[in-house]
Amino acid sequence: MSQQQRQALDDLLRHGPLDVGGDVTEQRAVFHDMIASIPLPADVSAKPGELGGVPVVTVQTPENDPSVVVLYFHGGAYALGSASDSVGLAADVSRRVGARVVSVDYRLAPEHSFPAALDDAVAAYRALLDEDVPSSKIAFVGESAGGGLVAATLVALKDTDLPQPASAALFSPWADLTVSGASATTKAALDPALTPEALRRRALDYLGERDTATPLASPIFADLTGLPPLLIQVGSHEILLDDAVRLASRAAAADVAVELQVWPEVPHVFQGFAAVLDDADRALNAAAAFLKRAWAD
Repeated sequence: MSQQQRQALDDLLRHGPLDVGGDVTEQRAVFHDMIASIPLPADVSAKPGELGGVPVVTVQTPENDPSVVVLYFHGGAYALGSASDSVGLAADVSRRVGARVVSVDYRLAPEHSFPAALDDAVAAYRALLDEDVPSSKIAFVGESAGGGLVAATLVALKDTDLPQPASAALFSPWADLTVSGASATTKAALDPALTPEALRRRALDYLGERDTATPLASPIFADLTGLPPLLIQVGSHEILLDDAVRLASRAAAADVAVELQVWPEVPHVFQGFAAVLDDADRALNAAAAFLKRAWAD
């Protein structure tokens, strides 16, 4: 069944209306409409608010443990998406982990260039700690650009007075804004969602004239020493495969406890399709088990 599911998902994405590298205003609307077309389960609560002056959406499902929190970072190549658009996947994480999820509505490019998103991420985390949630009971989760932002935020925390969270899970992280990984070429024909050209356009929006290898924008070039345990999940049919592999390798070289899971023949952020893809269901269960182990240690 999984092979049929993978092919159906590939066809859906390949013929969908989203163009990640297209006009920002148009594609934000397309992205939102795509997400809004999928109804949320009736037992999901999504409440807008703010943390440290940063807009957030708090997502809860039944039987959440109030003592643990996931700080969530949505995808969208730093230019698309929002915390509200992320509620579906965030709710799935919430249900499986048994924690409330706080999705950060960080500022987007090109209106707000680097390091606006990073500053918002650190501010939200600081505010969560100020609410007396122990760092040992917080995990970071991010998808795509949000996964890269998770890694960058963890690196940035080393220059603050803030402790690291208990762990972090990164789904298909965009961790190299130079778009220099070999898979940008070797997987281009297989990836139904992303193109190197689209990512380079969004990197320009985010960084402007700055070097795309800036470590806090492209964390594969950062010193990853001291980061908490990481889980990195990626599909083999995406141009960001090498971002995940290289990030895991650099983390391991820096003595970080890291697990890399490469799921065969699935696309970018496949975890968002758990309702129709068995691999996504299994991947989210694996991520939930990883996060809960870190909280238990």
